[in-house]
Amino acid sequence: MTFDPQLRALYDQRAAQGVVPLYEMTLAEARAADLAAVQDAAGTPEPVREVFDEVIPGPAGTLPVRVYRPGADHGPLPVLVYFFGGGWTLGSIETSDAICRSLTNAAGCLTVAVGYRLAPENKFPAAVEDCFAGLRWTAEHAARLGGDPSRIAVGGDSAGGNLAAAMTLLARDAGGPALLAQLLVYPNTDYHADTPSRRENTDALLFNDKSVQWYWDNYLTSPEEGGNPLVSPLRASCHAGLPQALVITAEYDPLRDEGEQYARRLRDSGVPVESTRYPGVAHGFFAMSGALDAGGRALDQAAAYLRAAFAGGSTAA
Repeated sequence: MTFDPQLRALYDQRAAQGVVPLYEMTLAEARAADLAAVQDAAGTPEPVREVFDEVIPGPAGTLPVRVYRPGADHGPLPVLVYFFGGGWTLGSIETSDAICRSLTNAAGCLTVAVGYRLAPENKFPAAVEDCFAGLRWTAEHAARLGGDPSRIAVGGDSAGGNLAAAMTLLARDAGGPALLAQLLVYPNTDYHADTPSRRENTDALLFNDKSVQWYWDNYLTSPEEGGNPLVSPLRASCHAGLPQALVITAEYDPLRDEGEQYARRLRDSGVPVESTRYPGVAHGFFAMSGALDAGGRALDQAAAYLRAAFAGGSTAA
């Protein structure tokens, strides 16, 4: 494997430290280790003009949301609703804090990070229901928050990308909220994926095929649920009418091929799509801009894409 030199240094460090895969830890250990690793690799979070937390009604109790406002605040702002990654098992709004700060500033948007119930304590469809409640709440309260309800995008990384894709299907079929764009960063798109990238990425020092299966096993009650399009967006019967998309993948990622398959499926359905594979890096790099220059470049690409989409344009083809 030809790693990015910065990833090679991190890989060698993990090997020297004998880092244990998250799926070999207890749930509590994995959650703590995941957050610590994300925060360490993200670097110093960017300051934003304002950030505050709210608690909103959810389908099974209250949900946390975190709202970010950029320094340049001219009139109602476009809105990004962001869903954190972590295989539906790990993570919180703290996990995506650095990402949301960077996108808020660079895209000039109001960002709302939505918290959702985690598996295995709360299996599918809990996360989907919570995220849709958060999306609807954001649309309904956008004006109060200083946002423009007519300019909303969704985004997320890994399982968050899976949830963002599910939101576009739900919003389309429910008649709203209307969405301008979707940012999908190495998303899970197919429970039943049997792809070269799933078979090839087996290194225990990186996110690998066992990691993917561990998360799926935590999230689903039965394999039969894997055919549900809100679990596997690639298996939706129709992708027409979904918002334009930016799909970002990593070369050394078991989810690479299914993310790129989803980009092709959207494009074949008439959806404008921009798809970029970042060479030499692994799953998780988008959240590692403090350690990997490629992570910073991907954040810049995502922000430029969102800015163009919010302005009424598209860089997709």
